[in-house]
Amino acid sequence: MENIYSVAISYGDDLGFVEYDKEKKSALVTLANDEGKSKTEKFLNEVHEIEIPHETLLDFTVEKLKPLESLKNFQLTMTKLWEATGVHVDWSRPVEYVKLHRRYE
Repeated sequence: MENIYSVAISYGDDLGFVEYDKEKKSALVTLANDEGKSKTEKFLNEVHEIEIPHETLLDFTVEKLKPLESLKNFQLTMTKLWEATGVHVDWSRPVEYVKLHRRYE
């Protein structure tokens, strides 16, 4: 599991997670909501232009990133998932919790 980076996601009342495999450079989306799952999978397989910060708060460059190319790219592009798809990334929610509780109750 050292090669797997996981982050919780939610869409509507459904909780899920994305597992990024650092070695295979692939992602597995687990989400009961088919629409949210499909949107996330599509998003992860597209190139995204993202403003990358540098030395100061005003120092940004726009870079094209492929989300599955590296863990860093995956993490950076996931910050844009909600804005692009409506699928929320729950950075602070433990993935182990989500595996046991798949819906908001």
